[in-house]
Amino acid sequence: MSMQDAATGVALWRQVADGIERGIAEGRFAAGEKLPGEMEIAETYRVNRHTVRRALATLAERGLVRAERGSGTYVETQRLAYPLRSRTRFSEIVGAGGHEPRGQLIEASDDVATRELARELGLKTGAPLVRIEALRLADRTPICVSTSWLSAERFPDAGQVFASVRSMTKLAAHYGIRDYRRSSTRITAAIADASDAARLDLALGRPVLVVDSTDVDPDGKPIVTKRSRFAAERVEFLVEDT
Repeated sequence: MSMQDAATGVALWRQVADGIERGIAEGRFAAGEKLPGEMEIAETYRVNRHTVRRALATLAERGLVRAERGSGTYVETQRLAYPLRSRTRFSEIVGAGGHEPRGQLIEASDDVATRELARELGLKTGAPLVRIEALRLADRTPICVSTSWLSAERFPDAGQVFASVRSMTKLAAHYGIRDYRRSSTRITAAIADASDAARLDLALGRPVLVVDSTDVDPDGKPIVTKRSRFAAERVEFLVEDT
């Protein structure tokens, strides 16, 4: 069983990993910079070196640091530059940054359109919907959790299709939609709830950037509206005009 802080119930290695990740996110440890040695980190957090090694191994698995034998541990990555434009594609953005985009279906279920969802999708209130909950990663690092709603009439079995293709672009293509564009985007900030924190591998209380958006087909007909929660310390939004 992992050692835990009696007050918070958070494993000690996780506290160390979160502290170092915050240091990277806040610029205290720059890309390419060598981190303090294991002994210094252990003294800073008042833990043993085994705990420090586990924290560093976790950060290395997520691509945030790299260990060089005989030299030390170095900061590997900066925030992912994530442009927000009329044509926004997660896979293209992550791939352009030199990372492997990955998508995982968390859950697909039936839903009905609330007044707000109906307005966004151009449907009647109460119309049947497909609700898709998915996790998006760059390499092995979780970037965002998204909840998407589509018309069940226009996109029957959309959940099963997404489970197979793991991409909203490929899902749209499956139904004959070769291209689509962003018609609206709204960005707000929030604190990750317990579910999102677990999926994004964040400590409770860490911030997320919430992006509410709607995409339309070439004829301007809405195809999907979604709410994406991005780990704020892992992305940098670039708002573009085109």
